[in-house]
Amino acid sequence: MTDAETEAEFVVVANRLPVDLERLPDGTERWKRSPGGLVTALEPMLRSREGAWVGWPGVADAKAKPFVEDGLTLYPVDLSAKDVEEYYEGFSNGTLWPLYHDVVQPPAFHRHWWQAYVRVNQRFAEATAEIAAEGATVWVQDYQLQLMPAALRALRPDLRIGFFLHIPFPPTELFMQLPWRSRIVEGLLGADLVGFHTPGGARNFHWLAQNLASAKEGRGEDELYYHGRTVRLGAFPISIDSKALDALARTPEVQEQAKQIRADLGNPRRVILGVDRLDYTKGIDVRLRAFEELLAEDKAGDTVMIQLATPSRERVEHYQKMRQDIEQAVGRINGTYSRVGHPVLHYLHQSLPRNELAAFFVAADVMLVTPLRDGMNLVAKEYVACRTGETGVLVLSEFAGAAIELQDALLVNPHDTDGVKLALHTALEMPPAEAQKRMRNLRRQVLTHDVDRWARSFLDALGLPPATSPETDD
Repeated sequence: MTDAETEAEFVVVANRLPVDLERLPDGTERWKRSPGGLVTALEPMLRSREGAWVGWPGVADAKAKPFVEDGLTLYPVDLSAKDVEEYYEGFSNGTLWPLYHDVVQPPAFHRHWWQAYVRVNQRFAEATAEIAAEGATVWVQDYQLQLMPAALRALRPDLRIGFFLHIPFPPTELFMQLPWRSRIVEGLLGADLVGFHTPGGARNFHWLAQNLASAKEGRGEDELYYHGRTVRLGAFPISIDSKALDALARTPEVQEQAKQIRADLGNPRRVILGVDRLDYTKGIDVRLRAFEELLAEDKAGDTVMIQLATPSRERVEHYQKMRQDIEQAVGRINGTYSRVGHPVLHYLHQSLPRNELAAFFVAADVMLVTPLRDGMNLVAKEYVACRTGETGVLVLSEFAGAAIELQDALLVNPHDTDGVKLALHTALEMPPAEAQKRMRNLRRQVLTHDVDRWARSFLDALGLPPATSPETDD
């Protein structure tokens, strides 16, 4: 029996592994580490408890075997091309994603997508049941695996099971549109602890569990009784590795790169930045419209805007159309307001390495984060963590989960173009003393409530036993 086949006391289950399988042009394969806050948060706990990670390797029909990569024990779950199309692109991202994001786009309810979702969740449960030790703790992640807690409990009632939802949990009247609403609720009730970003998500689920699954009222809104068990609910706002980002932003390389970015822009008086995955929930069109109107009213002054848009779901027709619309808007704005050699708007449709992204955060005077709906939005926190000089202004949608914590940002309703425009103008003209006071408060919040604190608070609430390893988690 290899190291990758030992029983694990602590298991993380997510749609994706923390590494991606890459198929190279010559037909060979290699594993590439995935960046992400979740890996950063959980890696020390996995190592200290000799834990395991269960997930899809990111390539259809991969047929990968369990392996150890950089000290982490990884268990791939194979998905066929049909699984990827129906479970992942279909039910997860064509049904649940828009439904959970306030129906910004209408969700599609296809029965064959649902059947694939049931099938794949069961496969994840079976894979986890095989490798979890007796009485182990299993932490299931996100909306792609909402049926898994109940499926896993049916196979392994000895396990301690936690579930955390990384996207918003919708209002009850929207969730009730889902034809398989009761099954989703029953799936989540298989967990001992169900976590959300905000108290509102927990309250919505509390009501639905009683009305759709006959769960009984517990000792308050954070508890339910279901099938002889106590199921706890809670709000655990996720965060970032803020201390690492703070340290990265202070390095001479990043500071120099930030200066070079501003120089390449022509050293304008103000730089505005937007950083998003290219998704219809992110409100990129809203901020472009607000910036365009400021330019039209001659209120932007010597200002340049940068919009970084990470490619996303490029095989989906709606995303292709959205990209075309955004790129047309960029062309229109530059065509109207730029001078030769000096575009007012720079648009990059690409992913950037972490140190380069930190340099953009350091270079930007104003950060525009205007999602129509977001579970948390970690970009807002990343910008704050990189503002080591306590300068800069964050303009943040009140419909991002981060707005609950980041009250010293300029909070806006992203549906109100005039309101976004006013906030942007306010940010550009804010007196330095006020900007510094706001940023100091934001940094105190972000540096204190980091991703490690998030993970520990959830696992403490779940009752994860202390590590038996002599290593510490710090």
